[in-house]
Parts: sequence; C-alpha cells; structure tokens
Amino acid sequence: MAIDFEGGVCVRTEVAAGISPAAALFHSLADETRLRIVARLARGEARVVDLTGELGLAQSTVSKHLACLRDCGLVDYRAEGRQSFYSLTRPELMDLLASAEHLLGATGHAVTLRPAHHHMQRRPERLEPDRHVR
Repeated sequence: MAIDFEGGVCVRTEVAAGISPAAALFHSLADETRLRIVARLARGEARVVDLTGELGLAQSTVSKHLACLRDCGLVDYRAEGRQSFYSLTRPELMDLLASAEHLLGATGHAVTLRPAHHHMQRRPERLEPDRHVR
C-alpha cells in the first residue's frame, strides 16, 4: 500500500506477510509528503506538474507518492488527452484527518491536516454520449 523508499518495498508486500490493512493504511499516511499531496487534492483535482509546482517537489517524488496513494485506493486519476488529473477517491479520508487534527489538538500538538475549506471536491460527472445538457 505505501512505498518504503529505503527498502523499495510496497506495504502490499508487508500486508501479505501479515501486517494488518489498518497498519498499512496508517503507514501510507505516515509520510509528510503524502499528507501534503492529500491536503492539496482535497481542494480539487491536480496534475503532477501542478503538484510539483505547488509543493516544490521533484516530478519523480510526486509520481512515487501518487502511486502509493493510488495503490491504497485513496487517490485515482482521469485521463484527458495526454494529461492525467489526480483526485481523492474517498471522502472518508477527510473525516479521518479531521479526527486526527482533533486528537492531536487535544494532546497539545495542534496541526492542520486539511485545507481551510475541507469539503472534498467531487470529480466532474461525465455525461453519456447520447445525453444532452439542457
């Protein structure tokens, strides 16, 4: 589920070896860069080039972390021409981050894990080819 950059092993391998899916999920969110990507995607879709520019990260770094988040089922993309637009797939993720903010605040370690307007934007619905907009 998450990429172990030191060992080059995906946590999916660790789950197969006996680590619980819950531990793998939290491991995937235990990286500052992935949390920054999730926070940015909570504001809406973004391409890799958008994320590299906004977060000041290398393209390869963003791509590896997006792959991890996709492997966990937290992020997906839609292709439009030659571009890929990434977005969050699970609105429950914002609930999890809200709970983490509350818990950390209660223990004296206040953090912001979600954007100020934390309502996750949905991907635009695609109309079927035979449907007409009125």
